[in-house]
Amino acid sequence: MSNQVIIFDTTLRDGEQALSASLTVKEKLQIAYALERLGVDVMEVGFPISSPGDFESVQTIARHIKDSRVCALSRALEADIDAAGEALKVADQFRIHTFISTSDIHVQSKLRKGFDDVLAMGVHAVKHARRYTDDVEFSCEDAGRTPIDNLCRMVEAVIKAGATTVNIPDTVGYTVPSEFGGIIQTLFNRVPNIDKAVISVHCHDDLGMSVANSIAAIQHGARQIECTINGIGERAGNCSLEEIAMILKTRSELLGVHTNIKHQEIYRTSQLVRNLCNMPVQPNKAIVGANAFSHSSGIHQDGVLKSKNTYEIITPESIGLQKNELNLTSRSGRHVIKHRMSEMGYSEQDYELDALYESFLALADRKGQVFDYDLEALVFFSQIHEEPEQFKLKYVSVQSGSNVMATASVRMEVGGEVINEAAVGNGPVDAVYQCINRVTGYDIRVDKYELKSKGEGKDALGQVDIVAEYKERMFHGMGLATDIVESSAQALVHVINSIWRAEQVAEKKEAIQKKIRMETV
Repeated sequence: MSNQVIIFDTTLRDGEQALSASLTVKEKLQIAYALERLGVDVMEVGFPISSPGDFESVQTIARHIKDSRVCALSRALEADIDAAGEALKVADQFRIHTFISTSDIHVQSKLRKGFDDVLAMGVHAVKHARRYTDDVEFSCEDAGRTPIDNLCRMVEAVIKAGATTVNIPDTVGYTVPSEFGGIIQTLFNRVPNIDKAVISVHCHDDLGMSVANSIAAIQHGARQIECTINGIGERAGNCSLEEIAMILKTRSELLGVHTNIKHQEIYRTSQLVRNLCNMPVQPNKAIVGANAFSHSSGIHQDGVLKSKNTYEIITPESIGLQKNELNLTSRSGRHVIKHRMSEMGYSEQDYELDALYESFLALADRKGQVFDYDLEALVFFSQIHEEPEQFKLKYVSVQSGSNVMATASVRMEVGGEVINEAAVGNGPVDAVYQCINRVTGYDIRVDKYELKSKGEGKDALGQVDIVAEYKERMFHGMGLATDIVESSAQALVHVINSIWRAEQVAEKKEAIQKKIRMETV
């Protein structure tokens, strides 16, 4: 049996399903590049049949990713599998992942079929998927609650049909480690052809045991773990990639297995997913939480000062968490910025130096000193604004106080035309938002507003994340500035540009469809 554990990341499929606002194709591609750099073996990037947008994002990622295998999900239906095959065919290497429920409660209540019918559908789905690729994964949805005899029958049948990976999901996070490990052990003992496929697990965290269940499965022979960055996903989330990766690295002598994960990329990937997905990471989160390497107790602090390994079983550097050793000022040149970005693990392809340097100088003039975390924030912020912008914020000013009605004025560039507007509101941010809405004419409702500090103390940057609704669709916007009113305005302008781009795409699609209708008349 191989000692390598395959890391199957489903951040862009299962993880993305749980977000308050969908990611754009560009944002998904950014995450896919980060996952590739992290060293994941397989990345599941979408469910092509679900929407034209998901089909486009799967196809785009499949076209660009070279070092990881790209995978798409499909139900055990020919139309789903055909959509996945069509979206993935541009990839150098790809996998089709098809699934059907196997537990009694799902078979009887959801599918309203008999188990023999479900088994036949699973076998047919695998055979159909094999028409597109020899890398086919089959999942027994809700395997954790499936009668073991039925589970053994299904696993044996789909392997015989051509499945090269068989996934055993604890779909609702129901099992405990000894129970789940026992299921995997029973499969290895009773399924005669199990050596012809890789056994995978996909554990959810409803009872907080997704990582523990996955480790138990590895100990009993599973060799693929399905997981997500920061553990995001349906309901309470999925098995956390960073936790699994560091467990297998730290306890390699005990477990006797390894992964291809580049551990120094963990922290940066976690931060990217947190920001793009607008999903905060709890401070006490293992591996990547803000408190993961902090020590408050005097006893702990004394121990760490004497020897770090008294209370730290892993180091911050092992996951790529850099110390802020270099302070930069407005007198620093481009070559210094480039050198520091290289020291932090960024290649020249990860950012545009001239744009980063321009943003750096503007920030340095305000703050005096710029730190590593500032540079990383500027890289991320510039990336989300690389797409064409119809609306640009040129100037914002507010007046407010305890006995003064908040008033704001903004100057915006709209398609090359400069427009000024003023308004009052229930506080300075609301006043600015009233101005921007007047300029753009969009009827937007802000559902969620979150302010976070990027950095430390008085030198921190204010990051504002908002989720806004427009015509029953949710959009995420982010702003970053030393002034929180300015960052709030930037976040709304980000949303407005996303809405504008979505409308342009819709208009182009309608024009194409109209042309097709006219040609067929």
